[in-house]
Order: sequence, then structure tokens, then C-alpha cells
Amino acid sequence: MQLRQLAVCAIVFFTAGLVVSSFAGFREFIPGLLEGAWVTVQITAGGAILAVAMALFAAMARMYGPAPLRWLAVAYIEVFRGTSALVQLFWLFFVLPHFGITLEPITVAVTALGLNIGAYGAEVVRGAVNAVPRGQWEATIALNMPRHLALRRIILPQAFLAMIPPWGNLFIELLKATALVSLITISDLTFRAQQMNQTTFRTVEIFTIVLIMYLAISILITVGMRTLERYASRGIARRG
Repeated sequence: MQLRQLAVCAIVFFTAGLVVSSFAGFREFIPGLLEGAWVTVQITAGGAILAVAMALFAAMARMYGPAPLRWLAVAYIEVFRGTSALVQLFWLFFVLPHFGITLEPITVAVTALGLNIGAYGAEVVRGAVNAVPRGQWEATIALNMPRHLALRRIILPQAFLAMIPPWGNLFIELLKATALVSLITISDLTFRAQQMNQTTFRTVEIFTIVLIMYLAISILITVGMRTLERYASRGIARRG
């Protein structure tokens, strides 16, 4: 039922966007803002992939890795959770060149946001793994199953279901954080909106469209994660 409600909301907001864009005062801004929205989607997708990879690696290293790897994982998690995403973005973009490392703005954006969200995601993964009943671990020990095999076949599939809702929230946070990349010259949705506003002073029209676009992308993320959660639940039920 929730998926249907979200789908209805997505259709309503998409329709509202079409209605808004049909007015002459709004229509002229749509092409440029759509180009910016596409950049925002690309950064969100790239950052999400990096965040998931870093979260899994950091969580597993912190829980089961050797001491040096555990310390490295803890340092990564605490540094990126304990400092501002904006400062991290600026550090990669403005400070790294002083050490002879120059990255493209889009690379900086994906890396900074992916690492930032990945640090939060590592704690989501760790909490979900710890939430798996102890009896599951004991069963793998009784079967003389190696830890890596137990994690891959038994523990992580069960933990995955518990991870999905918080990861949906993190992906939406990642989407909203992409607005920061306009400060390192990337022409994302926010950057395009600011440029148009400075030249036309049509604040109401421009930022109304931007609001609808961000909301539409956010709803699509939510629908996608709810759908994934539903299929994951069915998969675990079949295996049970």
C-alpha cells in the first residue's frame, strides 16, 4: 500500500511539474534545469555506489579485520562522520593540488560525497550485522563453515533487509548534499538555478521548478528502495 501511495505522489508531482512548465514564465527555464538535474543524478548515483562499497569494506574491516585494518576503518568512519561534508569537498578540491594531486570537479564531488555517506553507512552495516540473531552464527559454527562463507551466505543476506530503510535515508541525504558541489564550479541543478536567478531575477519560477525536481528525484529513490525491500523480504521468506 505504501508503494502505491508513493507512486501516486510521484505521478502527482510529475504532473504538477509538467503543468508548471507549461506556463510561459516557467517554460524557458526547463531545458537548462533539466541539464543540471541530470548532472545531479549522475553525482548521486556515483556517490551512492562508492558509499555502499566503502560502507561494506569499512564495516567488515572494523568488525573482523586485523588490528591495523580495524584502526584504519575506525579512523575513516570517525573523520568523515565528524567533519563537514563541505569542508571535505573543499579539502579534496583545493588542498590536494598542493600535494600534486589534481582531480576533476566531478571526481571530487563523487569521491567526497561517497566517502562522507559511506562513513555513516558503515555504522548501518555494522548495526544490521550485529542485529542478526546469535543463533545464526552458532549454526554456521556447528556446520564448521568459514567466517567469510558464513557472512556471504547466511549473515549478510539477513542483515541486508535491515539495511535497506536506513540506506534509503542516506541516499536522499546524498541527493540533498549534491547542492554543495555548485561551490566547486559543477553545473548541477542548484548551480544552474543560481545562474539563472542572477541573470533573470525570476526567483519564484526558477526555485519552484528546482523544488519539484529535487522532490521528484527523492520520491523515485524512496520508491526504488521500498521496491527493493519488498523483493528482499520475499526472497528471505522463500529461503526460510
